[in-house]
Amino acid sequence: MFRLAAFDMDGTLLMPDHRLGEKTLSTLRQLAEQPMTLTFATGRHYLEMKTILANLDLKGYLITGNGTRIHDLAGYRLHATDLPADCAEELLSTNWNTSASVHVFRDDGWFTDHDDPQLLVPHEFSGFRYQLHELSTLPVTGNSKVCFTAPHDVLLQLVPSIEAHFGSRVDLCFSAADCLDIMPAGSNKGSALALLTAGLNIDMSECMAFGDAMNDREMLENVGMGLVMGNALPVLKQHSPHLQIIGHCQNQAVSHFLQHWLHSPHLTYSPE
Repeated sequence: MFRLAAFDMDGTLLMPDHRLGEKTLSTLRQLAEQPMTLTFATGRHYLEMKTILANLDLKGYLITGNGTRIHDLAGYRLHATDLPADCAEELLSTNWNTSASVHVFRDDGWFTDHDDPQLLVPHEFSGFRYQLHELSTLPVTGNSKVCFTAPHDVLLQLVPSIEAHFGSRVDLCFSAADCLDIMPAGSNKGSALALLTAGLNIDMSECMAFGDAMNDREMLENVGMGLVMGNALPVLKQHSPHLQIIGHCQNQAVSHFLQHWLHSPHLTYSPE
């Protein structure tokens, strides 16, 4: 018996054009009518997700910033974790010898010193935007995560430098092939979901979760049913080969799977 469903957004619920399909929206509304708690677990900012759910007339718990923030149905913040001040200061003041752009997430928004309209394409349907700011003048406290964006090969070259500098003081994860997130140590979607479910008196074994990237791994690995998108990053499939793979986000595979689960759970599921 499953009592909670947790969903990643980009590459999972959202199609490649970064929009939610009508079949997916209809299925989420059907699911909400069941004795099922909806949770949206994403790397996106809380302010953006709050707007998205309001525009879609959906209610759900929010795990944002890859697990650094948890909000309840009424928008009350249940949990927050920030990068240690010394780590944030070092991240923003060190010359990492990379062409990657740097982005900082704080409760009051998304900050960068890199003006690139292409970065806004995934956020067109919500209207969420970055704020141009000299990053060295941001406060060193209150930063939930720092993100480097660049082609995947550029980010792969950056990883050893950051790991060597910080060791276990921070965690690194790829939330997309072109997005490397630097997180507070121990903060991820899985640990955040465990905190949320404990407060709701729901066991993690009573949860299903859907995801497509390495920032979903802990969540997918620790629930009763972790489902990997067909379009998932190859490294996620390699690290979690025992998890079931469903279809592509382009085909609204989460909806396809949930319709099967709602109406014919006794039959073997096969992706479309």
